[in-house]
Amino acid sequence: MSEAKVTILGCGSAKPTKTTSPSGQLVELCDKSFLVDCGEGVVLTMQKLGVHTSRLYNIFISHLHGDHCFGLIGLLTTLGMLKRTQPMHIYAHPDLQKLLQPLLDYHANDRLYDIIFHPINPRKHAVIFEDRTVSVETIPLKHGVPTCGFLFKETHRVQREDGSFDYETRKRYAYCSDTQYSEKIVPIIEGVDTLYHESTFLQEHGARSKEVKHSTAADAAKIASLAHVGKLILGHYSARVEDHSLFLEEAKPIFDNTVLAEENLIFDI
Repeated sequence: MSEAKVTILGCGSAKPTKTTSPSGQLVELCDKSFLVDCGEGVVLTMQKLGVHTSRLYNIFISHLHGDHCFGLIGLLTTLGMLKRTQPMHIYAHPDLQKLLQPLLDYHANDRLYDIIFHPINPRKHAVIFEDRTVSVETIPLKHGVPTCGFLFKETHRVQREDGSFDYETRKRYAYCSDTQYSEKIVPIIEGVDTLYHESTFLQEHGARSKEVKHSTAADAAKIASLAHVGKLILGHYSARVEDHSLFLEEAKPIFDNTVLAEENLIFDI
């Protein structure tokens, strides 16, 4: 059986710090690689980790705040310099193509590969990608702009005695980026093996958290507990909190199997 894992490429919020870059993750299921969000610095981290971009065909962008998509033009132009020929598929709010196309026309008009945009509706729970072994669904979130998380499911085809086929879901990974506390997502992520949920603030910043529609570490832990997930990964830390262990201290009393995202770390799903 292939490994199911997630590599943290960036786990900070909008303001980069000495230890954190903006959001980015590499999800690997069934010998396939999926990039989730692409903030500044993600390309550099991928190069340091030796990520094989030749295995990367699909990119999922949760929303269009810069710390989740400003690294895209760098990645796409780099792939052009590497003489990539395989197409790249990007799943995002339809405005992303409007924003990126002028930059691509100017900086990457000689690329040898196609970039195929797949517009999604972040406010709707739907399957947006599916092949024989992996499916990806949107998770509508509550943020200042249209935002969604992504639910990755590893599925395997099983033949019944009558010759027909059924599909068996194995590993499941939920990525919930920028969002205010919302129990509406619980039925969608119920029982996932691993949940990444943003924890931008601590409870002492609760008023600020609600103002900018983000979550605290305690909020993330409550969602993990309600959804009966296997493991919770915290991330998207505010630059005002230098000691990330404080997030863990706040979350673990609510949901014990909680870990901290740190750049370059790889977690089994």
